Parts: sequence; structure tokens; C-alpha cells
Amino acid sequence: MFILWWIIVGLIAGFVTGKLMKGSGFGAVMDIVVGIVGAVIGGFIMRSLGFAGQGGLIYTVLVAVIGAVILTLMLRLITGNKSKNL
Repeated sequence: MFILWWIIVGLIAGFVTGKLMKGSGFGAVMDIVVGIVGAVIGGFIMRSLGFAGQGGLIYTVLVAVIGAVILTLMLRLITGNKSKNL
């Protein structure tokens, strides 16, 4: 059940990140990957700031979106790709 939770959160967060970053999304599999990696990054940032790691689905998705947006921005800076697809 835990893996299914990560997949659902990853898919939602990846999709939302694709829309926020003015792209067309990354496709279902890459949305899940971006969302899961974003959740890890966002969770690390939130714990570093002193926030608790518990808050339900909405909190988890928001943290994952924040992390995924940061991940996407960093990838764009590193690759120099300003296109809307990344």
C-alpha cells in the first residue's frame, strides 16, 4: 500500500508541476518519477525548516510539488534548456 501511495502522490505532483512550469507535462511515468523525487527533495527541505512530516494527502502533494518545481528549475539551470518541455 505504501508504494501505491508514493505512485499516486508522484503522479499528482508531477502533473501539477508540469502545468505550473508551463509545460505539457512529462508523461505518466516521468510525472511519477519527477513527483517522487520532488517529494524527497520537498520533504528534506521541510524537515530542515522544522516542519513535521505528517499532514495527510494535501500536505504531502504540496510538499512534493514544491520539491518537483525546485528539481525542474535546477535541471533547467544545469542543462540550459529553457524550453517548456523540461
